[in-house]
Amino acid sequence: MAIVKPFKGIRPPKSMVEEVASRPYDVLNSEEAREEAKGNEKSLYHIIKPEIDFPVGTDEHDPAVYDKAVENFKMFQEKGWLVQDDKENYYVYAQTMNGKTQYGLVVGAYVPDYMNGVIKKHELTRRDKEEDRMKHVRVNNANIEPVFFAYPDNAELDAIVAKYTACEPEYDFIAPGDGFGHTLWVIDEKDDIDRITALFADMPALYIADGHHRSAAAALVGAEKAAQNPNHKGNEEYNYFMAVCFPASQLTIIDYNRVVKDLNGLTAEQFLKALEKDFIVEEKGESIYKPSSLHNFSLYLAGKWYSLTAKPGTYDDNDPIGVLDVTISSNLILDEILGIKDLRSDKRIDFVGGIRGLGELKKRVDSGEMAMALALYPVSMKQLMDIADTGNIMPPKTTWFEPKLRSGLVIHKLE
Repeated sequence: MAIVKPFKGIRPPKSMVEEVASRPYDVLNSEEAREEAKGNEKSLYHIIKPEIDFPVGTDEHDPAVYDKAVENFKMFQEKGWLVQDDKENYYVYAQTMNGKTQYGLVVGAYVPDYMNGVIKKHELTRRDKEEDRMKHVRVNNANIEPVFFAYPDNAELDAIVAKYTACEPEYDFIAPGDGFGHTLWVIDEKDDIDRITALFADMPALYIADGHHRSAAAALVGAEKAAQNPNHKGNEEYNYFMAVCFPASQLTIIDYNRVVKDLNGLTAEQFLKALEKDFIVEEKGESIYKPSSLHNFSLYLAGKWYSLTAKPGTYDDNDPIGVLDVTISSNLILDEILGIKDLRSDKRIDFVGGIRGLGELKKRVDSGEMAMALALYPVSMKQLMDIADTGNIMPPKTTWFEPKLRSGLVIHKLE
C-alpha cells in the first residue's frame, strides 16, 4: 500500500506566482538561470540555484552557496513572497502542452515507501548528484521542488480531481519560454482529503517518472532525521516528501536521442555496411525521418537520413530490458560497432531530449561537432512500469518526460 498525506504547502500569493515559479534546477545551467532571473528578485532560482547571487564562475557546491539558499528561503517567507497554508491540503496541479492536459495530485509521499520499494524506480542514481540535493534539503529543512510520480489509473481519484478542476483555480498561467500552461487548485475539504489518502492506500505501488535524484535525496534526508531523533514516532513531517502524482495513462514519454562524435575509425560507407549485420538499412534521403515503431531507428549520417529496423532474433521480446530500443541500439550500434561501452562516462556520446526535435540532431551533425545521430522510438509507460515492477533498471538516458514540473507552486517543509 502507498502511504500519502496532505501537508501545509508554502506557496506564493496568487499575484506573485508567475514571478516566483521557475523551471527545475536540473534543466538549465547557472548562466541560463542567471539570465532568466535577471531583474526578478522573487525568482525561485535565488533558492534552487543560489549561485546566481554570486560572481560568475562561483562553484555551485560551495558551502556559502547552500547558506545563501537558506537565507533567501527565509527572506522570501519574511517578505510574504512565500506563505504557508494554515491547514493541511492536497493540491491538483495541471499541465497543458500542445493542447493536451495532464492532472496531478500534489501529496506528501512516505519515506519508508521509497526505502522498501513501494515507490518504484527505473533508473540508477549517482551519489554525487544525490549528495548535492541532500545538502539542499538538509539546509532548507524543506522539499523546495517536487518529484514526478505516476500511479495506476483510478476512476474515483479522477472524479475527485474533476470536482476541483471544475472550479476557479488558485493559479493559472502560461510559463514564459516553453509556452506550457500551469494550473493549480487546492483540495481543502476533509472528506475528499480522507478519501484520497484511502485510495492511495489501496495502490500496490507508485512509480518515479522523473526526479530519481531528488526522490533519493528527499528520502535519505527523511531517514537521517528519523535516525537522529531519539523520540522518533513515524508520524513526523520529515517522514514525507513532496511528489506530484499523475495517472499513468495521462503521461507521455518522448524520445531521448543520441549523437556521437566519430565513427570509431570507420568511413560512412563502412559504418552503414556494419549496420547491415543486425538491421535492415534503408536510405530515406535529405528529409527528416522519424522512427515509425518500436525497433525502428532513425540515423542521420553525412547529410542523409536512414531507417534502421532491427532484424528478428537481435532482441528478446520476453526480456523487459533486452526488448528496449535503447538496449538494442546500445549493444548493437554504440558498443559493437562504435566501441562506446559506458553511456554514463564516455565523452564521445551526448544525449538530446526529443523536445528539441530531430532538427537539433541534424544541426549538430551538419555543424561538424558530431559524426552521426540516432533517434529512438519513445519508451511506453507500460514498459517503464513493467521494468520497475520486475525490479529491473533501465539503461541510462532512456526516458524524457515533458512538460517538466514548474518549481515554486508549492513547497513542503519537513517540520
